Amino acid sequence: MNKQIKIFDYIPELDAFNVTDEYKKLADELGLAEWNYVVWIGRLFTMDNDYGEHWFDNWTERAKIQKKAQQMGLNSDDLYIINADRFTDSKDGPSHTDVERKIFWTDVCKSLTLSLETLCTFALRWNPPVGDEDHIPYLKRKINALLKE
Repeated sequence: MNKQIKIFDYIPELDAFNVTDEYKKLADELGLAEWNYVVWIGRLFTMDNDYGEHWFDNWTERAKIQKKAQQMGLNSDDLYIINADRFTDSKDGPSHTDVERKIFWTDVCKSLTLSLETLCTFALRWNPPVGDEDHIPYLKRKINALLKE
């Protein structure tokens, strides 16, 4: 069976998410981390384009919980907060209220797991060689080792 990787840990006191250590380690190893660890996932969730990479652009919300996060030993810059407005484009709707979108996407993120195989597939897609023809064979060897574990 292909191993499932949990993407987020939910922090109820902050109504926010943190990327799990396991996913963070794999994302770093596989080159899936861009300017944040879940940019590529957001693109798939939100119309499969660069609009989706901004699904967690929520600096205002992070500022609101910064003090409490610090008291908990967390850096608010590393937290992900669901902003219901990011999940509507107002072109034909919205069909749901902000509250409904917020609870739905919070539940989705709480339960989000991706298979190691999926992570590896996307790693190959997002890591084209950049002047280093040995990069992809190296990445493929790393992936094969991960899949055998």
